[in-house]
Amino acid sequence: MPDYSNPKLLVERGSLSEGQVTWRSPSNIALIKYWGKYGRQLPQNPSISLTLDQAYTETTIAYRPKTGTGQDIELAFFFADKPNDAFAAKVKAYLERQVDVFPFLRQLTLTIRSHNSFPHSAGIASSASSMSALALCLCDLERQFFGNLEDDSAFRQKASYLARLGSGSACRSVYPVTAVWGETVEIDGTSNEYAVPVGDQLHEDFRTFHDDILIVSNREKSVSSRAGHQLMDGNPYANPRYQQARQQLHRLWNAMKEGDLATFGQITEQEAMTLHALMMASHPPFILMEPNTLEIIRRVQAWRTDTGQPLYFTLDAGPNIHLLYPHAIADEVQDFTADSLQPFCENDQIIRDQVGQGPSKR
Repeated sequence: MPDYSNPKLLVERGSLSEGQVTWRSPSNIALIKYWGKYGRQLPQNPSISLTLDQAYTETTIAYRPKTGTGQDIELAFFFADKPNDAFAAKVKAYLERQVDVFPFLRQLTLTIRSHNSFPHSAGIASSASSMSALALCLCDLERQFFGNLEDDSAFRQKASYLARLGSGSACRSVYPVTAVWGETVEIDGTSNEYAVPVGDQLHEDFRTFHDDILIVSNREKSVSSRAGHQLMDGNPYANPRYQQARQQLHRLWNAMKEGDLATFGQITEQEAMTLHALMMASHPPFILMEPNTLEIIRRVQAWRTDTGQPLYFTLDAGPNIHLLYPHAIADEVQDFTADSLQPFCENDQIIRDQVGQGPSKR
């Protein structure tokens, strides 16, 4: 278990000047789902995800020396160029929890500006992209001030660890293509504390995979993911689910290395439906799928049966559909979605994305 606490990370008085740092970090879509946690944001089962490309958050931290003597973190927060008190409170609370790792935060006055490339309620994990972007900025400040974290692997591991403390799935967004979070004997170096990259071990088909997000509803979810995770503590199917997830990861990982699209699709779809079944079996139970979610799933399954093409779906904790398919059939799939599925999307909204190369400094 890493211990990143470091009381020595204080900047000498008088050596600070104004500056800023900006990182762009993508969201990701989990294939084996993380649902249920323990301790300090640790997963009950390992998960694996595809890193997206066009769905990202860009975050800038501007800083200057604090003039007062107070110990509170001084923060102004803007989302999409507008002050956002709710987000500001969450970000400030997160930063306060990290002062043992970054004590220099108490020496600064911060202005954080953040925006998404996608609508906030679009069914894309904005907490994954936003918290990973913030963690990368913080690690970059440490690197600038103290010359630490010059090794890219150490830099990203620390960023992944810190992103996890803000949003569990955010730890996977730090890496390109594909990442695994959670201890598993299948893959060397895995940890519950941070994610690890595994994209270089995949079959080439998965390195250019597409993910089209069909927006069934832009409304805010009736139950947050945080609350959904907590409800797993009393779910009668929790322990069998955690065992199932480990078995599923074994099968999916082999399929992704071998290019076995049929097995990949079967497991990915089962994982999506299992996630929503767990929600319906919670106490109290809740349903996040909409009628149009089910209609789209039926049409996808029928088109796959009729054409034999490897088009599959998954869902996050919400009503919106992620369509997954190899690049070789992109034209056919996109024609099908425009003709047959788009009418079931709110305002005809489809966000077309694909596997990406991970975060970048701007």
